Amino acid sequence: MSTSPDKLPLVDLHRQYETIRPEIQAAVNSVLERTDFIMGKAVSEFEAAFAAFCGAKHAIGVASGTAAIHLALHALDVEAGDEVITVPNTFIATTEPIISLGAKPVFVDVDPERFTLDPPKLEDAITPKTRAIIPVHLYGQCADMDPILEIAGRHGIPVVEDAAQAHGATYHGRKAGTMGIMGCFSFYPSKNLGAYGDAGGLVTDDPVLAERIERLRNHGRKDKYEHLESGYGERLDTLQAAILKVKLAHLAKWNERRQYLAECYNHALTDIPKLLLPKVSDECKHVFHLYVVRHPQRDVLQAHLKKQGIHSGIHYPIPLHLQPAYQDLGYAKNSFPVAEMLAEHILSLPLFPEMLEGDVERVAGAIRKL
Repeated sequence: MSTSPDKLPLVDLHRQYETIRPEIQAAVNSVLERTDFIMGKAVSEFEAAFAAFCGAKHAIGVASGTAAIHLALHALDVEAGDEVITVPNTFIATTEPIISLGAKPVFVDVDPERFTLDPPKLEDAITPKTRAIIPVHLYGQCADMDPILEIAGRHGIPVVEDAAQAHGATYHGRKAGTMGIMGCFSFYPSKNLGAYGDAGGLVTDDPVLAERIERLRNHGRKDKYEHLESGYGERLDTLQAAILKVKLAHLAKWNERRQYLAECYNHALTDIPKLLLPKVSDECKHVFHLYVVRHPQRDVLQAHLKKQGIHSGIHYPIPLHLQPAYQDLGYAKNSFPVAEMLAEHILSLPLFPEMLEGDVERVAGAIRKL
């Protein structure tokens, strides 16, 4: 196959749109014809389809992945003075809802191979103030959930999965988002299942939590002008729901294509000195939201790729405990050595379902040239 144009982006949303343009236009036109822009028909249709995809009893569409975590923690009555355990190598959206509720994020370092919460380090972080644990399924691979759930269960602490990068990933055959009490998803445009704007969702098997989150996202309403509690304007937009419903039907094949391209990378990049490739745990199905390699001269490698017209990313260059916004939490450098090492070594290479094998060869060739 031929390669794509001179510039190779990290993600190419336009290529994907071209493959589904008629379906997207029909879905958008349907909403425009109905003019049901707020909590319209497409929202409940997408929720039912996404619940079925995940194997969950309930799915609730919300305004963003951040809103999903916010509503999940609010529904668990997390409040000022509480603590919520998570990891430092994630996007700040994992912890912003903790802060906004007046609670404190408590970090646990990560496993050096799968980059997710390291279960042996979890128990030491639990205190009488711990109200929830948020493991992050990173880059498309699930955290090691069985020991996390066992430890949480012994302490009576609910587990809320941050599955923002793991749509369709599995752990021992269970879908991401369905192992804890709730699973939170982002549908940011670049995600494996992405909207054309901000969007998010939650899944749960708990009908009481599902009902409360449905209410909280919509100003705490029982009906139009009766509010059972103070809530938020964090609803899923009907136009975005219609787009997501179209794209959900393609997600399984897109994930398979990501897995195939990851295998192409593995083959093309094998035996390059000091370049460490992604490790896939035996119990996991990795859906490769990102293909992340490690190299001690990451910055040199990234600059070289940029000169060749190849875009790459770093997810994430500053661990949360070292962010200026969180200086008041009191963490110092070397508090979480694995997360800090990863921040200096990781590089996300271009990966999206519409990539060609020639694109992979181009990236691998540029790396080998260096």
